[in-house]
Amino acid sequence: MNGLWRHPLFGLGLLIRLVLIFGVAPIAVSEWYGPFLEASVSRPILDPWSLWVSLDGSLLAFPYGYAMWLTFLPLTTLFSLLNLPVQYAYELTLLSVDFLLLLVLQRLLPGQKHILLVGYWLSPIVILASYGLGLNDIVPVLFLTIAVYFLRQTRLPLSGFFCVCAVSAKLSMLIAMPFFAVYLINNKSLRTRLPGFSAGLLTGLLIFGFPFAFSQSALLMLFGNPEMGKVLQLSISFAQANTVYVVPLLYLLMLYLAWNVRRQNFDLFLATTGISFLMIVLLTPASPGWFVWCLPFLILLQSGLASAVLGLAFSWLYAFTTLLVTPFHFSASNTFELADFLPLSQVEISQVTSLLLTAMLAVGLVLSLRTWRYSVRQNDFFRRSRTPFVIGLAGDSGAGKDTFADSLTGLFGDHSVVKLSGDDYHLWDRHKPMWQVMTHLNPMANDLEAYSNNLLALIDGKSIQSRHYNHGTGKMSRPLKVKSNDFIIASGLHSLSLPIIRDNCNLRIYLDIDESLRRHFKLKRDVKDRGHSIETVLASLEKREHDAEQFIRKQADHADLILSLQPVHALTLEDLDREGPVKLKLVATTKQGFNELSIHRVLVGVCGLHVDINIAKDQAEAEITIEGEPGSEDIEMAAKILCPNVIEFLDIEPDWQEGVTGVMQLVALSHINQVLVKRTV
Repeated sequence: MNGLWRHPLFGLGLLIRLVLIFGVAPIAVSEWYGPFLEASVSRPILDPWSLWVSLDGSLLAFPYGYAMWLTFLPLTTLFSLLNLPVQYAYELTLLSVDFLLLLVLQRLLPGQKHILLVGYWLSPIVILASYGLGLNDIVPVLFLTIAVYFLRQTRLPLSGFFCVCAVSAKLSMLIAMPFFAVYLINNKSLRTRLPGFSAGLLTGLLIFGFPFAFSQSALLMLFGNPEMGKVLQLSISFAQANTVYVVPLLYLLMLYLAWNVRRQNFDLFLATTGISFLMIVLLTPASPGWFVWCLPFLILLQSGLASAVLGLAFSWLYAFTTLLVTPFHFSASNTFELADFLPLSQVEISQVTSLLLTAMLAVGLVLSLRTWRYSVRQNDFFRRSRTPFVIGLAGDSGAGKDTFADSLTGLFGDHSVVKLSGDDYHLWDRHKPMWQVMTHLNPMANDLEAYSNNLLALIDGKSIQSRHYNHGTGKMSRPLKVKSNDFIIASGLHSLSLPIIRDNCNLRIYLDIDESLRRHFKLKRDVKDRGHSIETVLASLEKREHDAEQFIRKQADHADLILSLQPVHALTLEDLDREGPVKLKLVATTKQGFNELSIHRVLVGVCGLHVDINIAKDQAEAEITIEGEPGSEDIEMAAKILCPNVIEFLDIEPDWQEGVTGVMQLVALSHINQVLVKRTV
């Protein structure tokens, strides 16, 4: 914040605000807001609206809820005790809210002080509406922006609470609430936290909503406000007196478009919400204060010089239009109207005003279209997540396919991953006689046609019926419904054996493993976890060797990434009852580019690992050997540096592993990152 404080533009904006606070006497403050607030502190009561109505006050004076009243109450009370004008308490409260909004925007847009100072702090929209006309729309906008900030921080109870604060301050903020709901529902990693958001909403309703709802005077002032009917003024009439209201129609269309985005990120939420606010403001005879609603979104959605210029043009067209049509009061008898200083007739001034309004509408529509194009249609997250990302994961029995698939699922979350296991497509239960002449490694012992058809259906977004193979009983379950998801992990002995499967995988991974290490893991798994005898497991290994060589290991030729686990000390594998993990090293071979310099720098500099790299002369293949035991925190930090384009796809609390499994997560994530980037090229 120090950079903003010390910048000359901040001082200029503050000076302009102070001049207007002490030099302008807005009619809305002197006739409505000020007297209402003064009455509420002169006779303290929890229902100031009933008090005001009993005093025959104007029903237009304060059609707002408790959040708005409580915002102005502290300074109003202090100034009343000091016998100072309530107008200054009101205006200085606006200044405090204005400053807090700048701070929140800085949190949402760090390192962009020039955008904040020019686009917000010096914006004539905020300055004229708040300090020239005394309108208080900046208060609900602050609460809404705080709700957006806490949404970004995934502190959902606070986000829900401040959503209610925004609506309590101004009912029009209800416009944003459905977009919060759509974002939370369509963002699968946040969907499980909906109860927290709902708890915040309920808390806010208990504090601000229910007391207000039991005040007849408050409801009378709220729903008697003529401003609420403005959204219905733009309409199309048909025969037999049927009318279609354009603004609600466009709002519902925008809400549908937001809902139709299969998976949302924060930028998409900002874009759809901001466009909705902007369209409502543009297509209604809006109060000058309404334009403040969309200003934070215009700031947060700026995508370059063109959008910044359009935003400034929109702001200054607003300024000229407002100055032409709205008088500014310096006192009860001293009023400033720009039209009085122009050498134009009333008709000509009306034409100029209409031209300015037309230009402002045009710029606003261009801003909306540009925001839709760049923030939605060309949003990288939107384009990358429109179709599922498919990972084909193959390897021999005991290579660690399930463990590795689970580690990837821990990154993206169960809510975003569906696993298609090749084991579920064995043709027979374990006790069938066919296994006497054929092993699971033989493709003929598996229904690969159903496997590939089900994979294609999931890629197409359809649900499938699939059985589950129970390794404990050796039997298949009844068919279960499996839904498609954002990430599909197709793992199994034959996941890369058929061209139709390989061609539909975005990333093909083969898990290789040192034979002595594989034997060690398989013995521990099948003897310790699955209850088989050592003799049975050894006989199975011997029996499967021919099929492994003929059908399984050849799949490595089709893989984009080969992850080979090898023991650091082979002698440690001889003792099956040895407690503690086996020290491993990872040899990763890639055929699609590896960012070898970046990953070497990260693995060595961040994780402290020993790394060797060999690159083929034709640059077609790279091999990297990684040895060491990094912690999960180091892996997480390395991933944020190495894979910035994929971070948004991770669960809000990804399960980073330590040791070699974490390194495998990182290497695989690096490749997923590259593939997702290619989707947008």
